[in-house]
Order: sequence, then C-alpha cells, then structure tokens
Amino acid sequence: MTTAAQDALDRACSLSIWSAPEQATLLGGGITNFNVSLMDRGKRYVVRVGEDILLHQILRSNEQRVHRAAQAAGIAPGIVHAEPGILVLDYIDGTPLDEAAVRQDQMLGRIVPLLKRCHVDAMAQLRGPVLSFWVFHVLRDYAATLREANSAHVPRLDDLLRIAEYLEAAVGPVRIVLGHNDLLAANFLDDGTRLWLLDWEYGGFNAPLFDLAGLASNNDLGPAQERWLLENYFESPLTDQLDHQYHAMKCASLLRETMWSMVSEIHSAIDFDYRQYTEKNLSRFKAALADFQSM
Repeated sequence: MTTAAQDALDRACSLSIWSAPEQATLLGGGITNFNVSLMDRGKRYVVRVGEDILLHQILRSNEQRVHRAAQAAGIAPGIVHAEPGILVLDYIDGTPLDEAAVRQDQMLGRIVPLLKRCHVDAMAQLRGPVLSFWVFHVLRDYAATLREANSAHVPRLDDLLRIAEYLEAAVGPVRIVLGHNDLLAANFLDDGTRLWLLDWEYGGFNAPLFDLAGLASNNDLGPAQERWLLENYFESPLTDQLDHQYHAMKCASLLRETMWSMVSEIHSAIDFDYRQYTEKNLSRFKAALADFQSM
C-alpha cells in the first residue's frame, strides 16, 4: 500500500462522525481519489477521500452540489457527511458494471433512462453555482498544462489542438443538460433492481452528446448499438447531421481521456499506469478520428 493510500485510509477512519469504525478497506476503481469502505454501528459506508484537482478542473464543492442533485433525482447514493476533502456516502450493495456488461442490449436499455434522469431530473434539482464541462476548453487547458510542465507529449500538442478545433466546429451549437461526464463502466452500480451512477467529480453542464459519446467510446459499443443509443435517447430516427455531430463528440471524448492521462502521468500521486492508459486511449482516438474523417 502506498503512503497516499494509507493516509487516505487513516483519514477516513478518523472522522468525528464515527463511533467505532471497523473493517476499513480500500476499494478499487478510484484514479483521482481514494474510496474507503468501513462499518460503524452496524452500517456500512463509503468514504471518498480527495482534494480539489485544479489541473483536471475538479472542485469537490461542485462535486457535492451535483451529487446532491443526483441523489434527489434518485440516481446516486445518499450523502451522509461532507467536509473538505471528504464525502461519506451510503453503501449500496451492488455490482459495478464492466465494459462487457454495458455492451449487453438489455443493460443499454436500462442505461438510457438513467441518463435522461441525470440530464433532466437531476438538473432540475441543482442548487448553487455549478461548473460547465466543455470538452474543448478542457483540451486547451490540458495542452497549456502539458507545455508548462515540459511534458514528453509537447511535440504532439499542435496537431492535437488543430484537430480539437476542427471537431469543435463539427459539433456546432448544443443543448445544455446536467452531464455526468465520466461514464466509465465502473461508475454504474447494479443492485439487482436499479442502476446507480457513482463518481460525480466531473459533473456539470454539458451537451448530452458528450455523455452518449463517452458511454460508447469508454465501453466499445458497436456501430449498430451506437445508432440504437442515439435513436432511443432522442426518440427519433438518426439524421445525418446528428450522426456527424455525435462522431465529432466521440472523437473529442477520446482525445480528452487521452490528454487527461497525459496530465496525470506527471501530476498524479495515485498508483496507476497512466502511460499505458495514455497509449491505449491515443490509439482509440486515432481510430475514431479516421472513421469520422471517412464519413
């Protein structure tokens, strides 16, 4: 166990809200924070331990506001306690999805209404200032961060930013909703009856296409499933214009995941192979871009 992980475990156990915490264990999955499961007075909780990460535009106060809105909409676990760097949640007895599970047609049929509840119902529950998550701003900011740190990826940045500008023009004007903005498979939890969405640290105002594109790209949906996803979400036949905008956003989603990892290579203290993750996502981005340019 790394020093940072042990510190997170110790901090989670030392909160003043506990009577006699026990069975504290680190949960897997967090690559920008630590998640600790523990028992207190016969009930299990999950403690998210993580500070603001301005390099990734993560503000924990924003995460709390978005999470509370999602909780009010019935799609996120209840918040028990919050303080700077700490978010204590009700434990949900369920199974995190993996990419293969997300790709099942039946599961996609459950995910689409969940996303609509996020985009519409949770948005109506928001209170206070909430961030936007415009992927093209994020990409420009990541590029500046990489240049300032003299990253090994600097020689790639001019080309990547030109591509990002091209993709932003292709996406065009958008409708704004409350996006989750990080639809990795592990952020879906299935309790056998309903699905929950976890990890709201990137939550904020965005176009619905970003969540749809992120869901598809993060979980390797096939072309037929992508078409089904778009037609069922928008409840209308897929048009050429929407298809074009969607694939541009899909490329942008993959580029953001790639550049997120580039920044994490030099700034993250989490024990994770970011270099391998960068190359994996760069390869996926290049493939998606080639498909988009051949449309």
